Amino acid sequence: MRAWAVVANGAPLKEMELPTPEPKGTEVLLETTHCGVCHSDLHIWEGFYDLGGGKRMSLVDRGVVLPLAMGHEIVGRVVKLGPEAKGVKPGDLRIVYPWVGCGTCAACLGDEDNMCLKPKSLGVYQNGGYATHVLAPHPRHLVDPGTLDPAVAATYACSGITVYSAIQKVMPLPPEEPVVLVGAGGLGMNAIEILKALGHKNIVVVDVSAEKREAARREGASQTIDGSGEGVAKRIIEACGGPVAAVIDLVNGTATARFAFDALRKGGKLVQVGLFGGELSLPLPLMPIRALTVQGSYVGTVKDLRALVKLAQSGAVKPLPVTEVPQRDANAALMRLRDGKVTGRLVLRAEAA
Repeated sequence: MRAWAVVANGAPLKEMELPTPEPKGTEVLLETTHCGVCHSDLHIWEGFYDLGGGKRMSLVDRGVVLPLAMGHEIVGRVVKLGPEAKGVKPGDLRIVYPWVGCGTCAACLGDEDNMCLKPKSLGVYQNGGYATHVLAPHPRHLVDPGTLDPAVAATYACSGITVYSAIQKVMPLPPEEPVVLVGAGGLGMNAIEILKALGHKNIVVVDVSAEKREAARREGASQTIDGSGEGVAKRIIEACGGPVAAVIDLVNGTATARFAFDALRKGGKLVQVGLFGGELSLPLPLMPIRALTVQGSYVGTVKDLRALVKLAQSGAVKPLPVTEVPQRDANAALMRLRDGKVTGRLVLRAEAA
């Protein structure tokens, strides 16, 4: 198969030939038609996460092996089944759930593969959608997009279920209660749409980019707030009429985590999603005194993907803005994302798609 792979951290992606997988057991081989370009790909390409205080987490230490075809927001067409694979047939178009694990532990058997202690995520620990073919371990990881635009459907496998899962962690809330979203990129746009689809009415978006704040307003944000400089927590509190019950930090850097935490009311919850990096120092007595929660949220389950696709197929979720680029331009697309020149989502498109 042809792949656009990371061969060295920080170096341009290299177009290369890799062995096309042969499906065994329950595995399903698909030909990639679409693949989203995600901020997580940048971290993998760079080779580390910033832990703050000058510390880094190396992805090599996490088990990432190069060369690697990244890409985890995948839609593909089934081309071949392992002898034990049932429920799909060659020619079927499917969204590929990428956050797979060992396949045998309680988490995996409960359709919560993302919580497996031995992750094998596509595009991270094994080749993903920056290649002409991808191997899904089981048909249960394949979801029918139906009439959805496959370029948009691809984004649901990460951007979509990541925010869907994070939103579930702050619900239930009254529809008029402010939910603050930090970041108005692809995740933020999907979060606005999903909150609206779930009946929520008060959606407050924080971003440093005036262009992205305007895009969030067009998408349906109730209010937008400039996230740059000092006093962001104060601006959030003023805009919301007081400290807030829920902040979902889709950036999750040192500065955003600080103002997000400072904007919480008693009993409030900060859900941390993004991987921008850094650290957060917490005043420990305030945690019990104010009954605060700081919770990480890691992507979502295949159950979340099925639920989100069903919601989208009902017409309740407006498609986020996507820009399709040829798969061969994967490196240029990644650099556009690195340089902050993307509103919505870039999606790689195979030549024949």
